[in-house]
Amino acid sequence: MNWDIIEGKWNEYKGKAQAQWGKLTDDDLDVINGRRVELSGKIQQRYGLAKEEAERQIDDWTRRH
Repeated sequence: MNWDIIEGKWNEYKGKAQAQWGKLTDDDLDVINGRRVELSGKIQQRYGLAKEEAERQIDDWTRRH
């Protein structure tokens, strides 16, 4: 799926993102507000992942939704 669609419908995708990355808080998801760079950064921060791994997880998640 195109990220622009996810960004535009972020309120619909917040729950799916939280199901995937349970350590993300509601506040995190509000700050992310559909921005991929913000999502990547929060995943890196909460899970202690390298940027490349966070991006890979986002790519996989995007393909499934």
